[in-house]
Amino acid sequence: MAKGYVVARAKVSNATQWAAYAAKASEAIRKYGGTPLVRGGMMTVAEGEGRARNVVIEFESFEAAKAYAMSQDYSEARKLREGAGEIDIVVVEGV
Repeated sequence: MAKGYVVARAKVSNATQWAAYAAKASEAIRKYGGTPLVRGGMMTVAEGEGRARNVVIEFESFEAAKAYAMSQDYSEARKLREGAGEIDIVVVEGV
C-alpha cells in the first residue's frame, strides 16, 4: 500500500500564535500515526512561488493522511492558527 503525505506551504505572520497551533497539530499528528519529514528548515525556491515554511508529514496510507487532515483533532489546532498567517495544505498519495 502506498504511503500518504500531508504537504503544507505557509507564510507565518504571528509566530507566537502559530506555535500554539503547531503544538496542538503535533498532538494530532502523533495520534494519527504521522511522521514529520520536513518542518521548516532551509529552503530555496527553484521555480515558481515559494513560501518560507514548508512541512511534509508521512502517514502509513493516503486514507490515514486524509483522516488526520479532516479530523476534529486537527480542526481544533486549525482554530488556533486563524489570523496567524497563510497556508496551503494538500493530502497526496505516495508511489
